[in-house]
Amino acid sequence: MNRIVIVGAGLAGMRAAERLRELGYDGEVVIVGAETVMPYHRPALSKQFLTGELTVPDLEIEPLDDLDAIWRLGTPVSQLDPQRRVLHLPGAEQLGYDGLILATGVEARRAPDGHSGHPRVVSLRTIADAKRLQRALAGNRLPVVILGSGFTGCEIASSLRSMAREVTIIGRSKSLMANLLGPDLGRQLAELHEDHDVDLQLGAGIDDWDLGRAGSVGIRLSSGKQIDAACVVVAVGTVPAVSWLRDAGIELDDGVVCEATCHVAGVDDVVAAGDVARWPNLRFDERPRRTEHWTNAVEMGRAAAESLLAGRASAAPFMPIPRFWSEQHGLRIQAAGVPALGTERVALRPRSAGGRSVTGYVRGNRLMGIVGFNSSAAVVSYADELLERQEPTRGRRVSFMQAVRNS
Repeated sequence: MNRIVIVGAGLAGMRAAERLRELGYDGEVVIVGAETVMPYHRPALSKQFLTGELTVPDLEIEPLDDLDAIWRLGTPVSQLDPQRRVLHLPGAEQLGYDGLILATGVEARRAPDGHSGHPRVVSLRTIADAKRLQRALAGNRLPVVILGSGFTGCEIASSLRSMAREVTIIGRSKSLMANLLGPDLGRQLAELHEDHDVDLQLGAGIDDWDLGRAGSVGIRLSSGKQIDAACVVVAVGTVPAVSWLRDAGIELDDGVVCEATCHVAGVDDVVAAGDVARWPNLRFDERPRRTEHWTNAVEMGRAAAESLLAGRASAAPFMPIPRFWSEQHGLRIQAAGVPALGTERVALRPRSAGGRSVTGYVRGNRLMGIVGFNSSAAVVSYADELLERQEPTRGRRVSFMQAVRNS
């Protein structure tokens, strides 16, 4: 391979480039990204950047080594021709490749009522989004409405409360972060937000918008409540950034469908990494799924580079233990594995007076995931057990419940 092109100039793309050089690849590396900035700490956008603790230069991530790479920032790719191994860039430019890594990530899902173009209806995915939100908040002390009760919405609410802003979370679910935590921990998290004066409007939606006001947005909820807000933050999830791949003949299904080795299904010399990739983690099962976490972007970027150089026939399956964390109102939430796969929940460490707890998510006597509240050391310990006990689906299966009974 004389030239490897990485489409996506975020964390996964940069870590892939680093791994190529670590493995001795001495050909040309070209990193093409739609944003005009170098890779940055995206999770900080809803925390320290929003509150003003960090600025744009503080967010930038420096490569671990000299990558000797060509960076093509502010250059969206419009089309992929895998037969000719060519990428179409602005100005009718065509960029050829011998190996390709797809790491374009995801985009914020738009407001369901089509109001995303309004200056006071914002999402939070990029630095540009964060700056728009800051402008909407500046000089305006009206409440902030967050549409969405998931991970991002809860973090934004926590940050805004630390800034003494009034906040309302609107969500269809009856609890917070329900897809990850389940109903019990979701209700516990809801209690925490209510204790910090976050107005929760759960099991509700927006029935009507009034966007004609100067300096505010009016909304009417399905419950009948009306709110005059400084802005509405849309945090209703993400969609994979794959529109430019529609005519490439690549299988797209909630992301780029990949084999267990990160190789894109049905295409030669192309791998994918990070939020855009949908692959089967054989440590848990054989169903392809996406993992939108910071650590996965790092680990999968490196694994995709290894697989590209090794080739489809020799590459090893990518079988990580997914991990993520969040901090909300001083509560540290950590998870490992895939809790959503659990069909029953086990209190590995019951809730203490200080709010500490560790919950195991179990399916068929196998531990599938762990969630801890203010229990960092315990989560790390159980994650190590998860790594040891969880054999790939084609190998030996260890009964987690039997291990718990014997411990």
